Amino acid sequence: MEAMPRAEHPFPQFQRESWKNLNGTWDFDFDMNKSGLEKDYAHRTQWEKTIQVPFCPESQLSGIGYKDFIPAVWYHRVVEVSPEELSGRVALHFGAVDYDCRVFVNGQEAGRHKGGYVSFVLDITACLKAGRNELIVYAEDDVRSPLQPTGKQSDRYESYACSYTRTTGIWQTVWLEFTPKAFLESARYYPNISEGTLTIEAKAQGAGELLAEAFFEGHPCGSASAKTQGGTVCLTLPLSEIHLWEPGAGRLYDLTLSFGEDKVKSYFGLREVRLDGYRFLINNKSVFQRLILDQGFYPDGIYTAPTEEALIRDIRLSMEAGFNGARLHQKVFEPRFLYHCDKMGYLVWGEMASWGIDHSDYTVFEPFLSEWVQAVERDFNHPALIGWCPFNETWDYAGRKQIDTLLSMTYRLTKQLDTTRPCIDTSGNFHVETDIFDVHDYEQDPEKFAETYRPFSESTGPFYDRFSERQQYREGQAMFVSEYGGIKWARETSDEKAWGYGDGPKTIEEYKARYQGLTDALLDNPRMFGFCYTQLTDVEQEQNGVYYYDRSPKMDVEFFRKVNSRKAAIED
Repeated sequence: MEAMPRAEHPFPQFQRESWKNLNGTWDFDFDMNKSGLEKDYAHRTQWEKTIQVPFCPESQLSGIGYKDFIPAVWYHRVVEVSPEELSGRVALHFGAVDYDCRVFVNGQEAGRHKGGYVSFVLDITACLKAGRNELIVYAEDDVRSPLQPTGKQSDRYESYACSYTRTTGIWQTVWLEFTPKAFLESARYYPNISEGTLTIEAKAQGAGELLAEAFFEGHPCGSASAKTQGGTVCLTLPLSEIHLWEPGAGRLYDLTLSFGEDKVKSYFGLREVRLDGYRFLINNKSVFQRLILDQGFYPDGIYTAPTEEALIRDIRLSMEAGFNGARLHQKVFEPRFLYHCDKMGYLVWGEMASWGIDHSDYTVFEPFLSEWVQAVERDFNHPALIGWCPFNETWDYAGRKQIDTLLSMTYRLTKQLDTTRPCIDTSGNFHVETDIFDVHDYEQDPEKFAETYRPFSESTGPFYDRFSERQQYREGQAMFVSEYGGIKWARETSDEKAWGYGDGPKTIEEYKARYQGLTDALLDNPRMFGFCYTQLTDVEQEQNGVYYYDRSPKMDVEFFRKVNSRKAAIED
């Protein structure tokens, strides 16, 4: 019997013992004409193909490997449920399905969800019976729709420039979860490093008492409880031991949440972030952010890491090259990746896959904001996540300018949902309302690059912005270059499909001189709190990574570590 792909629990921050992973072999078929609903595929009994879930049909690991446009897909599998499991509540979880998903259980529609990047859950108790159950999933996908966020998925037949192979349908773990009828729905964590406490705001279904118990490396560190008749319940848990979560040191507390018969295993980190003028403070200490752009693509799994170890490896590769974090770019990364960022003390920025939408059309408000809210709510508790960035480079769409209100509303909504982190409205351009003013600059000449920011390094020097007619830097505002470099280096210098920014260097020595010159200009600027280099790995034809697409190093990684790791001017 083949091992189940991605068998680990997908949500380590809210984990119950009573769960069943549904990854593995499913029946599968394309629906190229989107006529399956009319043909009543919800009751279909014969299927032509099989697929390995959670890998998308475009991927090699799915067993399909079909890379042309796929308008719609169908999945089917049998699920066995015991009478004991059916005595409480049965929840069906999807890590992510791209894009418009409908779920049928025993022929009955159990729910629908739109949004290709966020997780969702359906209560399917009423649809189930003890024993054999038929589970069918339908998903429509249209990356060419201006109302559908698609990130870096190509809108052409082939990949090109910085657009890559598409992802359709299920691309994260599917699982069942069995809970009592009175259960915890969710929990938010608010650490206070000055007081040494954790405040928990939980949502409960049913009446009962919430008990929270904290542990550090197995030692009990405190407990607290509160009663509720249902709905929101809050408590503050005092900690007898103080261990701060810091970059490079992911000191995590284990947390057990008990609500009657419902038991949830979780964790948290004691970490606070805030802005202080030009400085970005983590636990009241100025930390320079040495970030790498991470797009989360894999040669064999596309959007889906082939194994949990592949998730860990990408973080390790980045840290070995002297980076302390990443911009998670144009993709909402899976919670299991964020869990390992939490464990390893790896800083990350959360971003939505905003490319593909028409941000000059008011109609886009609903699909974009709906999915973004779900992303913020899902990932709120991760200590590694230090900021939000809903949009990236909101260029004009078909000659029409962005609706500024879309950006300002998204920024304000994000700040309402999360009062603990800064928010960048749109990375690079065109800023409307933002906590941090960032720019993207792919100048390849280190001297010209340094000269651009040299005046800004002085106490009264101006900040140069090539888009000053569309956005205004506010004096004293925190600022960093959140994309730079992107230096092209392909395995074969004659590869005509290889794409990068500007002219690629001809020798390793030229590459190293360019990289160090660009990076030094940012490290030495006392008014800049970080940088983000493009990018961690090559992705298909875009070959400007520190590593090749297969994760092998392009050159001595120690070079990158030495350049990146030296103390920055703004650091404590």
